[in-house]
Amino acid sequence: MRENTIHTVTSVFLTVAVLVLSVSFLLLKKQDFSESENRYLEPFPVFTWESVKSGQYMEDINSYLCDHFPLRDFFIGVKTKTEITLGKKEINQIFIGKDGYLIENYQKPVNTDQISQTLKKFGEKEELKGKELHLMLVPTAIYTYKNKLPEFAPAADQMDTARKIYQDSGLLPIDCSQDLLTHEKDGQLYYRTDHHWTTYGAYVGYLAFCREKGFTPIDLDGLEKEIAADDFCGTIYSKVNDYSQKGDVITIYRNPSDKLTVFYEDTKETTDSLYNLEYAGKKDKYSLFLNNLHPLIEITNENAESDRELALIKDSYANSMVPFLAHHYKKIYVFDTRYYKLGPSSFIKGHEGVTDVLVLYNLNTVDTDLGIRGIY
Repeated sequence: MRENTIHTVTSVFLTVAVLVLSVSFLLLKKQDFSESENRYLEPFPVFTWESVKSGQYMEDINSYLCDHFPLRDFFIGVKTKTEITLGKKEINQIFIGKDGYLIENYQKPVNTDQISQTLKKFGEKEELKGKELHLMLVPTAIYTYKNKLPEFAPAADQMDTARKIYQDSGLLPIDCSQDLLTHEKDGQLYYRTDHHWTTYGAYVGYLAFCREKGFTPIDLDGLEKEIAADDFCGTIYSKVNDYSQKGDVITIYRNPSDKLTVFYEDTKETTDSLYNLEYAGKKDKYSLFLNNLHPLIEITNENAESDRELALIKDSYANSMVPFLAHHYKKIYVFDTRYYKLGPSSFIKGHEGVTDVLVLYNLNTVDTDLGIRGIY
C-alpha cells in the first residue's frame, strides 16, 4: 500500500512538473541572447521540405528547444556544480584550477609555419623599411599559472611555439614570459574567469616592452587608479557555466599628465578617454578597454614624452596595455586586422611619421586568429 502511494505521488509530481515546464516554455518570452554564455541563442528554424528530408530541421528544432528550455541557466549551473563537486577537473576544455581559477587549455597549434611566413613577408615589405618593427607573443594563464592547474593536467608549452615564430619570422622579439613569471606573486596577472590578462598583467607586459625599446616606464603609483567593475565574469566563465563563481575586479589607470584625443575611424566618434565605462554595466566588461572592437583607432597624446608614432597591430590583449603605451607616443594607430581591410602597410606608407610597429597577439588564439593572417 505504501509503495503504491509513493508511486502515485511521484507520478503526480512528475506530471505536474512536465506540465508546468511545458506551459512555461509556451508562455515565457524567448531570449535572443544569453548573457551568461555570451552568445546568441538558436532561433526557431524555418520550415522547408529540403530541411525536413535531410533531417536538418529536426536537429534545429532540438537545438532551439535546448536553448530555450525554462530555467535553463539554473539547470546548467546545477549540472556544472555537481560535476565539480564529484571531482571533475576539466569542463569544455577549461581546467578547474586552484584558488578559483578557470584556466583555458592549450592545444598544440597547427598553423605555426604559415603564421611565421606571413609575419616574415610582412616584415620584409618595402613600406616598413626604416621602421622599428617588433613582435610580442603573450603567454596565457596556462603557462604562467602552472601552479594553479589541477594535478597531472596536460598542457603543451606555449613558449616553444613563440620561440619558433620569433626565429622564423625574423621580427625583433619582445618576450614578456619571464617578466610574467617574475611578477607572478606581485599581483593578479590574469582574470580568474576570463582568458585575458588583467590590467596589472598588461602593465608587466608593458615593462618588457619598455626594456626592449629603452623607454623609462611610468610608475603605477603615479597614475590615477579606479575600479571599473568588481563583478566581471568573462569568456571562460561562460564556457564552464559555474554560476557560483565570484566575479573579477577590473582596474583601470589614468595618467593625469596625458592629454588624449581618441578617434574611432568606423564610427567617426571622438573622445578624450581610452575607456568606455558603459561596458562596466554589461556582460562583456573587458570591452570597456578601447570601446570594444574597431578596425582602426587613432590616439593622439599632446603631452607625450616624444614625437614618436606607433602602429599597433593586435588582438584584444593589447587593449589594456595601450593606456600605458600612450605616454610614450604622440600618436598610436591601433589596427584590428580582422576588420581593417585596407592593409596596415599601405596605411604606414601614407603616414611617414610612423616610427615604430608592434605586432601583439596572445599565444592561445594566435593559431586561429584571422587578424594575424591579414596584417599586410
